[in-house]
This record gives sequence, C-alpha cells and structure tokens, in this order.
Amino acid sequence: MISFPNAKINLGLHITAKRKDGFHDIESCMVPIPLYDALEMIVDGKKTSFTATGLEVPGDAKDNLILKAYQLLKKDFPNLPHLNIHLHKNIPMGAGLGGGSADAAFALNLMNNLFDLILDDFFLEEYAAQLGSDCAFFIENTPKIATGRGEILEPLELDLKGTRLILINPGIHIGTKEAYAGVTPGAPKVKLKDILADKSRWKDELVNDFETSIFPNHPKIAAIKNKLYEHGAYYAAMSGSGSSVFGLFEGKPENMDWNEGYFKFEAIF
Repeated sequence: MISFPNAKINLGLHITAKRKDGFHDIESCMVPIPLYDALEMIVDGKKTSFTATGLEVPGDAKDNLILKAYQLLKKDFPNLPHLNIHLHKNIPMGAGLGGGSADAAFALNLMNNLFDLILDDFFLEEYAAQLGSDCAFFIENTPKIATGRGEILEPLELDLKGTRLILINPGIHIGTKEAYAGVTPGAPKVKLKDILADKSRWKDELVNDFETSIFPNHPKIAAIKNKLYEHGAYYAAMSGSGSSVFGLFEGKPENMDWNEGYFKFEAIF
C-alpha cells in the first residue's frame, strides 16, 4: 500500500509562551500544499525494515519517525505484522515544511487502513501528537489554527482556490536553537483568525516571529521574501522556522528568474 505525504506552509506564526516542559506555545495557521513524498508499506513475515531514496534522510534509520509510528502502534496492537517500509523523500528537510511530521502521520493512517485498525481521527491525532508537535495536523490534513505545541487544532475555513504558490528553499539549515535565539515570546495583540479573515491585512499584519531572529543572520532568506514581493506576491513569508520562503500570487509573475540553484516549487491551489 502506498500514500503520498504532503508538505505544509504556515500563514503567520506567533511564539506565545515558553513552557515549563522546555517547549514553546505557538499560534499558527497550517495549510497543506501539494508537494509530496511517497511512502510504501508491504507486509513481511520475517522482519520490519526501512529504506529510503530521493533526498538524503539524515540520522540513523531506527530513529526515523515512520518507524517510531510503527513501534507506537505495536505497543497497543502487539499482533501487527512486520513491514517493509520504503520512503522516497522529495520534501526538503529542516525547511519549515513539516515533511518528517507528514511522513509519520501518513504512516499512522496507512497502517490504520492496511491492518483495519478502525481508529478514528481523534485517536490517530493522539498517537501523532506523541511523535512530534506538527504531526497531528497531517491526520485530517486540512487548514487549521494550531496552538499549544502545535497539537491543539481548530478547523479553519480558508479559501485559496486559484491562488498561485511559489516556494523557494535556499538549502540553509536552521537549527531549533538558532531559530528561538532571537525570539521573545508574547501573546499577539490581534487574534490570528481575525487577520486571516481579511487578505488585505496579511502583508502588514500576518507575521512569522522567527523572521525577526533568522533574517539578520541569513540575509539570503530575507532577500527571497523581498523578491517575491517585488514580483507581485500579495503575501510572502518564511514557513515555520525556515529556511523555505513562499509567496502567494493572484496571477503568474513574469520574468522571475532564480539563478542561485535554489529548490523551487510552484503550484495552484
């Protein structure tokens, strides 16, 4: 059985508080985008294995979130058979696009269907939240306002139909420590949901708090955002903790040339 985990972008991202458990509370609107990995699972009677192709997946395979998702389910369903798991990685990693979280969530959904576990989305989200802060979002995989660590999700009606997305990743790795270094947590003065209701407010009011921390250290990332605006984006921002930057356009921009060898993705919602 095969599925296609997709990436996400963040429309606004506020760091609202530092938690006692060392994590941070956030407020963000997460939106799925049609940039995909491919994930295949085949039942194997001998042993569970994991392989990957495409973009290099760093770290030890046993620490991959997909395998952790399998192990998490196996604790409650000990009769799960062994699996041959293969991931073809296409979503850039460490890029603020949630690719690893999507892979884990789609693995849960895939196993739920493959083994007829009959787990509804509520329980799948509970499992996903144990794997990572963004993982639960990808269970229903629709636009949501995310709060808490990112696991508290509120459905959002968001009409982006016909909007052109241009996403650029310059291949700069942003570590968690660096991303949070220049951020001062605080509750926003205006609710994110109110800003999202009026697209004319997005450019001036829909902000990603991480940009304040990251742009001074990485002017190439800031330059991408500026270029997207120069070519007519009605909104542009860094996604998550970066380094991907996206622009939203009403039409197709002309003569937008990227000679830097950056990863570029373009789609229409």
